[in-house]
Amino acid sequence: MERHMDAVDEIIDGWQRVMPSEDVEPMGVFSRIGRLAQRFDALRRNALAAHGLQLGDFDVLSAIRRCPDGAMTAGQLAKENLVTSGTMTNRIDRLVARGLVGRSADVADARIVRVQLHPEGQRIVDAAFVELLRIEHELLGCIRDADRQPLVDRLRELLARIEA
Repeated sequence: MERHMDAVDEIIDGWQRVMPSEDVEPMGVFSRIGRLAQRFDALRRNALAAHGLQLGDFDVLSAIRRCPDGAMTAGQLAKENLVTSGTMTNRIDRLVARGLVGRSADVADARIVRVQLHPEGQRIVDAAFVELLRIEHELLGCIRDADRQPLVDRLRELLARIEA
């Protein structure tokens, strides 16, 4: 099977030429992962913008949407979204102002404030999620079904190693 050269292959060839004693093989994986992440991030941002959302808005709305009891504290949201409490407060404030989420006191402990989706927030996050899935299915269309699970497994192993 003929191999098609891409921009990463050209970069690797350049490094091999100027530093022939170095093993540049990992660049074939990590440079492509980096480029894929950049391109996919742009696709996600555009898809979400079509629904009036920023990436951070979607992350908050989708975290609440997936939560079994339909509400989360700001601290839980910050932890799940890997952001500071101040960043999360700003995101929640923006979503409250748009009527997509609301804040309420926890029934067991009034000192705890829980954030829950309003119907419009659920409608928007669901529509955005369906659009993201459509894009992801389209992108994965070039990979055979039989090759997808092994790819997922290897990426999971790599991510676990990096996050350890």
